[in-house]
Amino acid sequence: MITLKDVNKNYSSEVSIGPVDLEIPRGGITALVGPNGAGKSTLLTMMGRLLGIDQGAIEIAGMDITTTKSKDLAKIVSILKQENHFMTKLTVRQLVGFGRFPHSKGRLTAEDEEIISRYIDFLHLAELESRYLDELSGGQRQRAYVAMVLAQETEYVLLDEPLNNLDISHSVHMMQHLKDAAEQFNRTIIVVLHDINYAARYARYMCAMKNGKVIHMGRTEELMNNQILTDIFETPIEVISTPQGLLACYH
Repeated sequence: MITLKDVNKNYSSEVSIGPVDLEIPRGGITALVGPNGAGKSTLLTMMGRLLGIDQGAIEIAGMDITTTKSKDLAKIVSILKQENHFMTKLTVRQLVGFGRFPHSKGRLTAEDEEIISRYIDFLHLAELESRYLDELSGGQRQRAYVAMVLAQETEYVLLDEPLNNLDISHSVHMMQHLKDAAEQFNRTIIVVLHDINYAARYARYMCAMKNGKVIHMGRTEELMNNQILTDIFETPIEVISTPQGLLACYH
């Protein structure tokens, strides 16, 4: 599991994240939800060690992320940020190949090539693998980035708003891919989501944040509650039951 103990990040006397005490269980998708500025992306980035913490400790699979060597940490946790600045003159296959770097150190073996193909196929990118990134649509490029992260083959996968710039159809497909990856490849996926209903439909757990603090953490069906969601988002929300599951309706 991922464990955060008394984690703080201070930007100024008025802006801070924490203290956060949190346990994220293994398996399935955990969605980080909450209003803009709640601290979701900051918390995820600290878990991925792309941003330092000012106080406290974060452990992933029993490893302290501040003291574990990068080469060892890269084999248990991978992260995809909101903004990615890879050279656009990379092909899809070359991009996905970067996910193998912690294992191959740039010298791809036959096994690495097989793993790269596995995730290209999994994200339905086979017809695009020779295309350059700047030739892809936003949805196609996002799938390629996710394939790269999955190809790292870490037990824990951190994704910061992977639905950014995706329409409804592509968002649904992306969330289904992530749910399938968690189940088929035994991954624990932590994802920052803006739309509470994507979290309700695909996430096993939800972690709700507000004003830099974790307000609620639990199984999704427990947090899909009128009062909880109304308090978090400060707007009236009614949760209704549908044949497809629980749905948050905004007044």
